[in-house]
Amino acid sequence: MTQSLHTLPNGFRIVTEAMPGLQSASIGLWVEAGGRHETPAQNGIAHFLEHMAFKGTRRRSALRIAEEIEDVGGYINAYTSREMTAYYARVLSSDVVMALDVIADIVLNPLFRKADIETERHVILQEIGQALDTPDDIIFDWLHEVSYPDQPFGRTILGPEERVSSFTKKDFEGFVGHHYGPDQMILSAAGGVDHAAIVEAAERIFGGLKPVGASTVQPARFEGGERREVKDLEQVHFALSFEGPGYRDDAVYTAQVYATAMGGGMSSRLFQKIREDRGLCYSIYAQASAYEDTGQITIYAGTSEEEIGDLTQLTIAELKRAADDMTEAEVARARAQLRAGLLMGLESPSSRAERNARLLSIWGRVPAVSEAVAKIDAVDTAAVRAHAAGLTHAKAALAIYGPVAKGPGIEEIRRGLSG
Repeated sequence: MTQSLHTLPNGFRIVTEAMPGLQSASIGLWVEAGGRHETPAQNGIAHFLEHMAFKGTRRRSALRIAEEIEDVGGYINAYTSREMTAYYARVLSSDVVMALDVIADIVLNPLFRKADIETERHVILQEIGQALDTPDDIIFDWLHEVSYPDQPFGRTILGPEERVSSFTKKDFEGFVGHHYGPDQMILSAAGGVDHAAIVEAAERIFGGLKPVGASTVQPARFEGGERREVKDLEQVHFALSFEGPGYRDDAVYTAQVYATAMGGGMSSRLFQKIREDRGLCYSIYAQASAYEDTGQITIYAGTSEEEIGDLTQLTIAELKRAADDMTEAEVARARAQLRAGLLMGLESPSSRAERNARLLSIWGRVPAVSEAVAKIDAVDTAAVRAHAAGLTHAKAALAIYGPVAKGPGIEEIRRGLSG
């Protein structure tokens, strides 16, 4: 399977990947406008705008948008991240061009009616409230905020209630006008797709749009810090992070292997030592996330108020020990998990379409999957140990939520790691 690329004169990018034997396809628009593109006064508008896209256009009502996709058995949705907003659909191959027309309509022609804004405002305020009631969800927003304080990259994607409560049609139109140009968009499709037919439709729909120019974003700066939130919960929710490499840095593969070995599965160090050997928690894991210019190594656990101290000390001990005795077998197992996860995930046309859009945005091309596999396989034990050693002296961020009185502070964790 190979990708086919085409760029319109106005900068609109198209990438497709035919997957032989599939009778379905995933198609979507990835817009290079996410949370980090917002000003402080706009915090939450990218996500609100994603919601408004489904409320109706000059050609389709909100119901008709859903009906056109679901009448053919398809599925349509959207999401907002810190770097992108995506609008996508999964349909049968024969309905790809129709799905593109619906997606283009909701992205290019939203009505922003006052009544719809008020309805969706209420929905998003409910979503914010739901997040606050979900400890192992909201804690990662708080962790991100203290990792990247006072920066667009660190702000919550949902936005604060006071901002969400104030957005108007003019605000939406201003954000769209600045960020939703053809040169800020990528059309990506994978599965049972015809590249020529998609390019023809894209030229008709997007070819006449005027480019808006590249957006500038404030570089991310990992500073670290601490946030403690007291609440009467059954468990203490603990999240710790360190800065990791971004997608543009090949060290991202070392970070992923390290995080997988530390907390990526049932055989990982943290799971075995803290859950299996000591029974201090039900859930504990580590993960590496990457963005264009930064990344994070994150560890999460939920435990009782009485056991948070022991869990923290064991976590610190395992982080330090990895720098000295991470084994060849652990690294080989982590590489195998990452390799298999990548290849298994890409059996889905939705995953293929998303990956192609993301990589095209970062690199201006779509590197072959074999390149990623080779870089995973090139990570050796010495590199993982060196990465582990670096974290013991790195800046760290902590978010802790629940009955936190006996929980650690960030300075305690830093001293434990460097001592």
